Amino acid sequence: MAGPFPYPESSPQNPYSPPGGPYGPPQPYPEQVPAHYPGALPPPVPYPKRSRRRPLLFAGLGVLVVLVVAALVTTLVMTGRSDDDAAGAMTPDRARGAIQAYVDALTSGDDETIARNASCGLFDEIKDRQADMSLANLASDAFRRQYKGAEVSTIDKIVEWSPTQSQVLFTMKVQAARTPGGAERQAVAQILTQGDETLVCSYLPRTGQY
Repeated sequence: MAGPFPYPESSPQNPYSPPGGPYGPPQPYPEQVPAHYPGALPPPVPYPKRSRRRPLLFAGLGVLVVLVVAALVTTLVMTGRSDDDAAGAMTPDRARGAIQAYVDALTSGDDETIARNASCGLFDEIKDRQADMSLANLASDAFRRQYKGAEVSTIDKIVEWSPTQSQVLFTMKVQAARTPGGAERQAVAQILTQGDETLVCSYLPRTGQY
């Protein structure tokens, strides 16, 4: 057969095809999905910070307890010391009594009392007391040659070297041994407090005479 080959006729459209082609008509772009928070997001919630007041409170309580305990201990110690000092403190009345007892021993020739005072707390432990008694006799003899009697009138000054040792300046009214009348003389006594005893360890007149 001669001549041009005829083009095949286009096949008719499928009556079942959806309009717009096999994929259907174009669909509109879906709208954005609404968020849980419309509009702007709320500000971030700050995380609660750990409170520092509790550790500071505990530290303050600890310091307070330490201070209270220290104050209590100090009070107890000072009270104990005050009691000890009060027990051994030298008062004018105590000094006057001890000095008057010593002066009376000098006047009456009580050698043992004089030696006990002069040994300054060692008398009971001394094994050989002959020398102490001899010195006491000499002291008593010298005092009686000068005075017939003596009475402590005033305590002029007390200087405490320690809670148990004191130096006392005192005035005594004396009666002369050879002349009538009386006079006042000052003297210095070194005093030791030992337990219940108050001892005159030394006696020195201020007039330059015994």
